[in-house]
Amino acid sequence: MAAKLTKRAVDGAQPGEKDIFLFDEDLIGFGLKITPTGRKTYLVQYRIRGVKKRMMIGVHGSPWTPEQARQEAVKLLGLVAAGQDPAEQKQQAKAVPTVAEAVEKFYAEYVLSQTKPRTIHEYRRVVDRIILPRLGSIRLDAIQRSHIVRLHHELRETPYQANKVLAILSKMFNWMELVGLRDDRTNPCLHVQKYKEQKRECLLNDDELARLGQAIAEVEAGGATSPYVIAALRLLILTGARLNEILKLRWDEVDFQHGALRLGDSKTGAKSIDMNPPALELLAGIPRQEGNPFVICGKIEGHSMVNINKAWRVIKAKAGLDALRIHDLRHAFASVGATMGMSLPVIGKLLGHSQAATTARYAHLSSDPLKKATATIGAHIAAALEGGKKADVVPLPAVRRG
Repeated sequence: MAAKLTKRAVDGAQPGEKDIFLFDEDLIGFGLKITPTGRKTYLVQYRIRGVKKRMMIGVHGSPWTPEQARQEAVKLLGLVAAGQDPAEQKQQAKAVPTVAEAVEKFYAEYVLSQTKPRTIHEYRRVVDRIILPRLGSIRLDAIQRSHIVRLHHELRETPYQANKVLAILSKMFNWMELVGLRDDRTNPCLHVQKYKEQKRECLLNDDELARLGQAIAEVEAGGATSPYVIAALRLLILTGARLNEILKLRWDEVDFQHGALRLGDSKTGAKSIDMNPPALELLAGIPRQEGNPFVICGKIEGHSMVNINKAWRVIKAKAGLDALRIHDLRHAFASVGATMGMSLPVIGKLLGHSQAATTARYAHLSSDPLKKATATIGAHIAAALEGGKKADVVPLPAVRRG
């Protein structure tokens, strides 16, 4: 049945016992379907590659008026005239995941199997708190550089966080290209400039090391803090190890015979940390708990210490070093070696850096063997912690805080 599909004609069309189809007499292929319940739906009917197809446009009423539906029909029939199938394109578009769906796939198939537990937790936190609320509902193929730039700009007050989000997104979109969820070389993070991050680095001088040592001793003498927390802090200062490397250290990874820690895993993978005599003496004095494989035992039986933040806040306040972070103890270890003339490669190996550029902040160094380097650093720090005389050592530079 053909008629001019005006508002009057559509409003006046009555339902029958079965579906009724009205087609516009001016625009061939533009029609209206009326169900027995009175529902009226605009559509286009066309033939492509010898196959007759119908594609629904929308239900009559808000927002579809006859003229709006006619304009959409003109566009769709134009695609047909150009040899394209709008129904097929619509079906393909439905198959494209949203960013939220793609992120979950990335998390399940890449993050959980290819990254470390701490990284898994950080990815989840950033995704849930920042990425999904802003980008989650957008179709993956619709994400453009402008979306990424806008999100990065919104986080400008926290440049470190902004850059972390950018890095995670870049990694995610690279993976999506790899598995075919996006076309190659379409990563929208490309050319988005990272914000400049201010280095928050604190290099302790001898007086500050002495104050820190005194504060640790006072807290230890008070008896309210676990001896394992105290041991963990002293090991961090004496070895330059990362916090998690000490908290997760197992007794079967301690090689007293060769004076080293043989870590099965770390931020940079399996590694060895050469121990200096003060650190080895400290390790030998840590009480072992039966059935607990960890050196730094936690409150839960058989488990390691989870964190030492509460005690650390008390200790650094006592030392008058409120801005000092636990990670700065690693920098302090390296800075002692740097000011005593040890080489960049040696310090890098002691710290377990995987790239030489990471150690580049410690300049003006000279060569020395690893064992001698760690022994010298350990002896120096141990003396400073005890407030011993400093005539035989090179003073550290003044403290730098960011």
